[in-house]
Amino acid sequence: MFPGPLAWGVVGKAMERGLLRVQARDLREFADPPHRQVDDAPFGGGAGMVLKPEPLFRAVRAIRSERPETPTRVVLLDPGGRRFDSRLARELSRIPRVVLICGRYEGVDERVREHLVDDEISIGDYVLSGGELAAMVVVEATARFVPGVVGRAESVAADSFENRRLDHPHYTRPASFEGMEVPRVLLSGDHARIEAWRRERAEARTRERRPDLIDAGSPEAGAGDEARNER
Repeated sequence: MFPGPLAWGVVGKAMERGLLRVQARDLREFADPPHRQVDDAPFGGGAGMVLKPEPLFRAVRAIRSERPETPTRVVLLDPGGRRFDSRLARELSRIPRVVLICGRYEGVDERVREHLVDDEISIGDYVLSGGELAAMVVVEATARFVPGVVGRAESVAADSFENRRLDHPHYTRPASFEGMEVPRVLLSGDHARIEAWRRERAEARTRERRPDLIDAGSPEAGAGDEARNER
């Protein structure tokens, strides 16, 4: 499954330039021969299978041993983890090496959580067959904060969620399309008014679609009164 879509776009170019490295490890390589079994039935009964501790401990220890001096965070992708967001992506981008454990089946042996994992992350309140797709989401979002990956640093700073606001509306040519007009303020050339309009629209869009992102008492809450008349 890896690198899959990560081989393209921003992340793919960053890997080509040596700005980051994404490696996938097969747990079966660290399981006992001859069957290389990585899962087993849960003690106490129940449906599904549980990932065994031995292959996971061996895999992480092998990765650490390759560059033992490199600071490493081991992350389990799990529905019970803390919610992944832009702030967490930025946090992970500052860590030289991140190991993502992709859960499967009914999860992992609890000893992995207690003695191997440093953090647990969830990308949302829904169920996936495995953590591989979640890992790709984490890699893509985190890579954007690695210096040099995105050509213009201001593009990252202006992304949705960076300031706990959704992005403002964007328009391009033509200015008029099938009777639909671009807001006049964007054609005015007045950069101060344009910036005020963008802030106001980002604020309004966030309040409408993601009010949970709005910080109580935010100084931006009342911004853009003038821009409100320029739609």
